[in-house]
Amino acid sequence: MGDPSASPPPASAAPPGNRQLVLPIAGVSLPPPNGHAIPRKDRVFVNRDLRLSGIEWLGFDMDYTLAVYRQDEMDRLSVRLTVERLIRRGYPSYLTEITYDPRFPIRGLLVDKRYGHILKMDRYKVVHCGYHGLKRLPREELVELYHHKRIRPHTPRYHWIDTLFALCEVTSYAAIVDALEKRGETIDFDKLFSDVRAAIDEAHADGTVYAELTADFPRYVERDPELARTLHKLRSAGKHLFVLTNSPFHFTDKMMSYLLGGAMPEYPTWRHYFDYVICAAAKPKWFQEGRALMEREGDALKPVKNQLERGRIYEGGNLADFERLAQVQGSSVLYVGDHIYGDILRSKKESSWHTAMIIPELDAEIEAHEHCSLELARQRSLEEARDRLEDELRYYQTRFKELGRTTSTDAFIEGERLRIKRALDRIRSELRANLSEHEVLAERVSRHFHPYFGSLLKEQNEMSSFGLQVDLYADIYMRRVSCLKAYSPQQFFRSPYDLMPHEL
Repeated sequence: MGDPSASPPPASAAPPGNRQLVLPIAGVSLPPPNGHAIPRKDRVFVNRDLRLSGIEWLGFDMDYTLAVYRQDEMDRLSVRLTVERLIRRGYPSYLTEITYDPRFPIRGLLVDKRYGHILKMDRYKVVHCGYHGLKRLPREELVELYHHKRIRPHTPRYHWIDTLFALCEVTSYAAIVDALEKRGETIDFDKLFSDVRAAIDEAHADGTVYAELTADFPRYVERDPELARTLHKLRSAGKHLFVLTNSPFHFTDKMMSYLLGGAMPEYPTWRHYFDYVICAAAKPKWFQEGRALMEREGDALKPVKNQLERGRIYEGGNLADFERLAQVQGSSVLYVGDHIYGDILRSKKESSWHTAMIIPELDAEIEAHEHCSLELARQRSLEEARDRLEDELRYYQTRFKELGRTTSTDAFIEGERLRIKRALDRIRSELRANLSEHEVLAERVSRHFHPYFGSLLKEQNEMSSFGLQVDLYADIYMRRVSCLKAYSPQQFFRSPYDLMPHEL
């Protein structure tokens, strides 16, 4: 027997000769601290399974993908240049004095050029929200115009707003419609919208937009400090990187120098981050027939014959030639872009490339979703209560009909009829209150997201038309390229289990 007064060994003590020394680094043996997960706004979100281990090539668009623009400043610039050119076309000079609200539009809107309306649709092309100028259209008018006939968005009557560059078109158009109508002007809505688009296209074509941007990059472009380290991490893992942009080389060179020049000593210039750079690509045609791929030598261009060379600058081209000349297998490519049609939809339809979509608006979407979590929980509670009430209503309605077929004047039967009628009145009253509260909550939730059009990705209980396109054509999506830095280059991005209504 040992000394009963001696202290017993600690419960965690190991047998002699098999003791593990405590590491002299504070916290190493502790579990990860709270909050170790990637912040929600910096996560990569998954629509379809994607194994980065099988990705050998990552291609990047430049504008709104590698280059993160300050949207409010870009819209102010674009509106100013648009209005200047409209006045040159004969529009009244007072257009310079009216207020243009760059917060008004979101992506995924549809312009009805026949009536001058700006519409937001759900995934089934049902219009739930619309504006004429800056005035919200009543539901009755939306129903009359758009619910009795199928909308055909790809006909000349309509125009999609699916890029961040195009938001300025809606900002200008809505404000000008509002101003002209207040002054009693007659408006050809179709011509006005065509003139607005032509004016901003002219500002790009004559180089004014490029000149304004390059003269003051810090004003218009946010330099992401994590971008260079993200690209470096991918390259270090053996991935090949390329740029595929519609911008001309002279602008691409200046922009990329601003974004990556001097960011890391391992890369003397921005071009050292990438295997190939293709400018003036003319997407989405690039993913279809495209044109001949040319190599740039100074200001001259020459055809590419045998293969692509690392560090060279190319222009034009097409999908088939690129895969052949770079010896790329389509399924090993992940293309990262912001343009739902030019970058994501066409690459998904015309190739076997995987797709990642950059959605800068996710910042605001996620913040709004978290901010109104209590309202969303209350909405779900109301929906569950509504289902129960409707079940009760059906039961009592059936019971009341059955008693109505009874000819008996028995006091019990009469009493039962009266009790059921009272129950029906109570349930209908509760249903009205439920639906009324749900409608108020839905409007409140919508305003958490966007003051005019609500959530970018949702419309009422459905995906918005824009949300549907993201779901269909983007394998993964995130707010900016540097979100990839938090993940392993061998990451397996798993999509969530997709529930159908009967599984809920």
